[in-house]
Amino acid sequence: MSDKTIIGRLESISLPDLMIETMSVRIDTGAKTSSLHVDNITETTINGKPGVSFDIHPNVHNVEQVVNCSALLSDIRKVKSSNGITEQRYVIETPIKLGKDIWPIEITLTDRSDMSYLMLLGREGMGKRFLVDPARAYVASAE
Repeated sequence: MSDKTIIGRLESISLPDLMIETMSVRIDTGAKTSSLHVDNITETTINGKPGVSFDIHPNVHNVEQVVNCSALLSDIRKVKSSNGITEQRYVIETPIKLGKDIWPIEITLTDRSDMSYLMLLGREGMGKRFLVDPARAYVASAE
């Protein structure tokens, strides 16, 4: 049997460096990269290095709640979204916590306002840590 943690199609994560304590994410094994809905992206400098500042709405049911964040810029790359449109996105690297696991992931910043979940956790973000049970939700977050 595998020693990998089983997760469901939806999980609750935290992004400690971005001051996000809890956020529901959709697990998407069909997506290569992870993406996060942000508003008001602005290029900035952090300790002399390129960065971005942006706003996150961690609770999809309360868009009035806003967390102002900044992070070093890891990359700018072209990403093809699920609707087939290619766009340039800012990429940041930040720790993610799911259940008992915490590890660094790359996240592309984009407009997901028309999506049900404000963050998508893709294959690269999951690495080789998890097995996904699509019939279940909030499996690892409940531990």
